[in-house]
Parts: sequence; C-alpha cells; structure tokens
Amino acid sequence: MFCPRCGANQTDDLKFCKACGANLQAVRQVVDARDVDQKFDWSKTWVAEMFMSADEVHRRQEEMDRRRGITPATRRYQEIKAGVITSSVGLAVAAFLAVFMEGLIASGKVSTAAAEILSRLWIVGIIPLFVGIALMINGYFVSRKIVELWKQDKQFDPERIGDATEPHALRAADTNEFGSKRFSITEGTTQHLEGTRQR
Repeated sequence: MFCPRCGANQTDDLKFCKACGANLQAVRQVVDARDVDQKFDWSKTWVAEMFMSADEVHRRQEEMDRRRGITPATRRYQEIKAGVITSSVGLAVAAFLAVFMEGLIASGKVSTAAAEILSRLWIVGIIPLFVGIALMINGYFVSRKIVELWKQDKQFDPERIGDATEPHALRAADTNEFGSKRFSITEGTTQHLEGTRQR
C-alpha cells in the first residue's frame, strides 16, 4: 500500500507509515467502507458546467467573486494595472529590439535587404503597447461606468441590505465611542475601602 500523505510504499500489516507517521489503518477502513453501489454524480463534474446556461455561469462567477471580496472596483483597478504593465512591456520590447537590431546592422555582417527588415523589427513592441493602452482606456472610462452601476444596484438591492455576511458591510471600528471612566480599578477599590472605614 502507498501512503496517501507521503507516497512511501508500506507493507499491508503496518498501522502507521514509517516515513511520515500517517494512520494507514484509518485509510484502509475508509477504502473498505466505500459504498460500491453508489452511482457517479455527473452534476458535480466539469461536464455539468459545459451544459450550464450563460446566465448560470455569470451568476456563479458573481457569487464566487462576492465571496472572495472581488468587486467591479477591484476588477477595474486590476485592469488598469494590467494595462500599465502590458504597455510598459511593449515599450521595453520595442527599445530592446531597436538597440539589438541596430547592433546587428552595425556589425556589417548583415545584407542590406536584411538590414532594412531588422531596422523595422522594433515595431513588434508596438502591439503590446497598444494592448496596454486599450486596457487602460477601458479601465478608466468603460469600467468606471460599470462600477457606478454596480454601486447603484448595491444601494437599492433589498436582499443585500443588512447582510452581515458581506465583508464590506461592517463599519470601521471607532474607539471614541467608548465612554471614559472616572476611576481606574484600583481607585475604585481604594474608595470602597475608605467608605467602609467611615461606617
């Protein structure tokens, strides 16, 4: 038998794994107690997800995002960030190719026809640059509208009002709401003792 924790090969008479100490007896009991007649549930596999409607897939994705705390504002920020990174990579690729190809051309070992092609190869870096710019424009303008619509829906959604399970529903802690005490514990105890003496 192979240990399910560390994968070490163990004899069948051992109760515990020699390598990691896992309880092999419990593993054997679970394997032996498995219901052989139990039918396979296809609804819990990826095959069921293939046949879901687009609305169901969208609803599930929104529910998963809500549980992880991902909001449209978070997605907008990630989109803008991805745009900045992608356009920066595009600029870096264009600069690298321009310098590298100029070095190859300057070496003199390249024909004039190849030199013409190599001198314009830096344009490849323009593709990720434009993709990054498009992501930033989409994040700044289009996603802003999506965030505003989401905030409006959240304000007027009766199911979410008073939903304490939502991570952003709790207000920030404020220590100013605690009233100040006149005496400390020891002062109150001392005053109590002084009061008993007067009696």
